[in-house]
Amino acid sequence: MALLENKVAFVSGGGSGIGRAVAEAYAREGAKVVVSDINVEHGEETVKTIKEKGGEAFFVKGDSSSAIDNKHMVEVTVSKYGRLDIACNNAGMGGPAKPTGEYEPEAWDKVIALNLNGVFYACRYQLEQMEKNGGGSIVNIASIHGQVAAPLSPAYTASKHAVVGLTKNIAVEYAQKNIRCNAVGPGYIETALLKDNLNKDMMQAVASKSAMNRLGTAEEIAELVTFLSSEKSSFTTGSYIIADGGYTAV
Repeated sequence: MALLENKVAFVSGGGSGIGRAVAEAYAREGAKVVVSDINVEHGEETVKTIKEKGGEAFFVKGDSSSAIDNKHMVEVTVSKYGRLDIACNNAGMGGPAKPTGEYEPEAWDKVIALNLNGVFYACRYQLEQMEKNGGGSIVNIASIHGQVAAPLSPAYTASKHAVVGLTKNIAVEYAQKNIRCNAVGPGYIETALLKDNLNKDMMQAVASKSAMNRLGTAEEIAELVTFLSSEKSSFTTGSYIIADGGYTAV
């Protein structure tokens, strides 16, 4: 039997990068997948790919920084499939590159709204539904910068540290309600976002910071997320698992 057979899974930011890879991995392991993204075209492309491979999925547009949208996304999921077993809260952004003393408050608010508030809003309504189900698993996508600094990205660093803390709190609060919550900390991953913002030399410089001397792939992160979403990790909750090719080991 597939790892996620008969499960209903939700993925935010599922239109590209890690989110798309997670959605595809969930479907491959037998889950019915709800893909959310603010970009309709990208989200529907993910759903199309899943269906072409024989999986089941549908798309719901949503702004992950909105409490109302997060509530709606859970409601739509339950209306379609009757329950919510798994959630991967992946939507996020980097924000502008400036030192803390020059960082614009508006930019700070925008990053925190999506990267932290959005994860809280998502968990808030997912937990409510999972209690009704009698259990579930949440995986929040943090970053290696939930542990170490990202110079010139104070809002990003602060938000990802906070996601790790929120994850641990949820894990303790819901451990005896059969709901697990874990965080994944990807290192530098070869996605369109990275390729669009860095030239070849910059990409190599970032890759060389990891012990493996390469960038990770979205699929490698998706495999870890799938494991944490499944019963294979049934005794794992409140964990913050880094996948960075050894970046933070040095």
